[in-house]
Amino acid sequence: MTTEQQPIGEITEITEVTEVTEVTETGTPVTADAPPVKKDRRVLRAVLRWTAAVVVFAAAGAGTAYGITRMERTDVPGLATESDGRWEYPAIVKPPLPSGSPAPFDKANAANSHYADLRELLLPAPEGAKADKALDGEDGWLAKKDFLAVYEDKDDRDAIGQLLTDQGLRHVAARGWTAADGTHTRIYLLQFETARVVDSLQENSFTGYDAPQFALKGASEVHIDEKFPEKAEVENVRHYAYGEAEPYGAEHVREAYLVSGDVLGLVVQSKKGGAAAVPFQQTVVLQSQLLG
Repeated sequence: MTTEQQPIGEITEITEVTEVTEVTETGTPVTADAPPVKKDRRVLRAVLRWTAAVVVFAAAGAGTAYGITRMERTDVPGLATESDGRWEYPAIVKPPLPSGSPAPFDKANAANSHYADLRELLLPAPEGAKADKALDGEDGWLAKKDFLAVYEDKDDRDAIGQLLTDQGLRHVAARGWTAADGTHTRIYLLQFETARVVDSLQENSFTGYDAPQFALKGASEVHIDEKFPEKAEVENVRHYAYGEAEPYGAEHVREAYLVSGDVLGLVVQSKKGGAAAVPFQQTVVLQSQLLG
C-alpha cells in the first residue's frame, strides 16, 4: 500500500462511504473487460463513452486507494438541501504512513495500530473558525490533566486519570475551535498500545447504552442521540453519540466517543441556546473518516 498523501477534497457532505476505485501500480483502474465492439456507429459511440469513463476513473484513482471517499448529501435524511447548516472545511488529507508501516486495519496489523502521526489525524477547523489555542498542548501533545479537565466531577477526573495510566495511555492529541455561528468544538484523540485496550475502555468505562459513564462539564444529564443517521457509519470506526437533555445548562452539549483500533476519540460540541445537529454529525463523520 502506498504511503502518498491523497487529497480528499472539500469533505462537507455526510453519508455512507462509497467504494474506492482500485488502481494498479501504473494508475490504471481494475475494471471488467470491455464488451465486444460491433461495427455499428451506435455501438462505437457507446464504446467511446465507456473508454472516456475509464480515463476519468483512472485520473481520479491514480493517487492511491488510501483515502477518504466523498459523501453524497442526499443519502442521509435531513441533509438533502444546501441550506442545512453544514460547515465548509478546507481540503482534508490523510497523513502519510511511515515507510513500511501498514494501515491500521490491514491484515498485517494485528494490533490495529495507527502508525501515522496522531496529531495529523485531527480534523482541521472549518473555514472562518477561531482556533482554541488552549488545546494545542506542548509540541502538539496535550497533557493528560488538560484532557481530564473536560469532565465535571473531581472524583471522576481522578478515576479516569488512574484508568488511563493503568491502561498505558501513550499520547493525547487535541484540537478545538469556535465556529462563526458560535459553536465551540473540541476533539480529543487518545492512543493506546492495542485495539483490545481501547475496546475494553469503551465497553467497561466510558460509554453506556443510554448515557456515558462520566459527565462532561455543563452536561450532567445526557442521553443517546437516536437521531444520528445510521448511514453516517464509517467502516472500522464505532461511534457513540449523546446529547444533553433539556433544560440545557449555560450551553447545549453534544458529545460522541469514537473507537478506531488503538485510538479512543471524544468529540464535544456546545453552544448557548442549542448546538445544531448537522455540524455535529458532520464533524463526527469527518473525524471518523480520518481514523478509519
